[in-house]
Amino acid sequence: MTTETLLSLNTQTLIGNTSQRGTAWHYRAEMQGEEPNHYAGPIPTEDVARRLFGWRAQSRPVAVERPADAATMTHLSAAGEPVRWVAVESRQAIVRSDRGDGTVLGVFTQAYEPHQYTDYLLRTVSDILDDSLTISSAGLLRDGAIAWVEVSMPESITTPEGVEFRPNLLATTTHDGSLATTYKRTVTDVVCDNTRAVALAERGQELRIRHSRNSRVKLDAARRALAIVHTTGEAFTEEIRRLCRIDVDRRTWSRFLDSWVPLKGPQDELLPPRALKHAERKREAIDELYVHDRRVEPWGGTAHAVLQAVNTYEHHASPMRGTSRAQRNMLRTVDGTYASLDRAVWAALERVLPAEAAERASVAGPAKTFATDAATGWVLVGG
Repeated sequence: MTTETLLSLNTQTLIGNTSQRGTAWHYRAEMQGEEPNHYAGPIPTEDVARRLFGWRAQSRPVAVERPADAATMTHLSAAGEPVRWVAVESRQAIVRSDRGDGTVLGVFTQAYEPHQYTDYLLRTVSDILDDSLTISSAGLLRDGAIAWVEVSMPESITTPEGVEFRPNLLATTTHDGSLATTYKRTVTDVVCDNTRAVALAERGQELRIRHSRNSRVKLDAARRALAIVHTTGEAFTEEIRRLCRIDVDRRTWSRFLDSWVPLKGPQDELLPPRALKHAERKREAIDELYVHDRRVEPWGGTAHAVLQAVNTYEHHASPMRGTSRAQRNMLRTVDGTYASLDRAVWAALERVLPAEAAERASVAGPAKTFATDAATGWVLVGG
């Protein structure tokens, strides 16, 4: 990991409630200057605004180089030829107001409306904060192109099965076009700091807002579209109860591994040597977690342990390229990768469960529904 990555993690993220949860693994006091990025209690909203969101996303014209003559040229090209800038009227570039270096966060059509972080993340979540809900983390990724604010209960919940977790409301948006503005329920598994989905057989309740000129944040609509944090705890507690009642014997676990990390191709042919070696290593790593790791082993022989083993592998043991693990994990939480992972693992396990176990495996909620508000352009995803 580079010093730059550690510096970013220590200056562009804020971590709250450390008196109960401890410091993040990337904590480096010497990199934080005069103001630490860790808070013993909740993160004040004004600190998020000042330290992370103290700038605006601004629209700038986009231009391209065109051939020119001595009379019309604005500059010389890299090849030394006279060229001129010509504006592209249908496009705009989004830049940071606090940067004079011309760094572009994204290029869009003129219909695109940047969702300012202070408005769409901070002010919206601030309106739902009370004595039981506080800002637990906030940060910027990709030099400010992606941002999030997470609201949580300061104290964790422990299920009768011994699973300790923290319900969250995650608010996120981007200035690079990679995500719509999204408010969604998530769960943090406290023992391993993994992100888990709330509803395995469907997308958990969330609110998405398109980056269009007609989109506006309306708190009442957000409250209706989301079950917020309190009901997340109830839903996840029930989900854990059901998963821990589903038995997974060694034969079923082996069949699951064959399905999740196959050693043969679709025509039952052997994988190429390099792919086979990678698959074998992945299977061994997941099996080691399932059998021996303290984050999984206490629930061994249940469906919960299966999901926990794969989820823990992806968070903490899967190969890394080009970024830090903490940044990658946060990005996967924000873009929904980890929620999709949990649903895929559950679907694969369902296919190999014995009939009697499958009958007890009803974790699905109501069917997923989509509705679009014509006035606001919001897409409501619910169950």
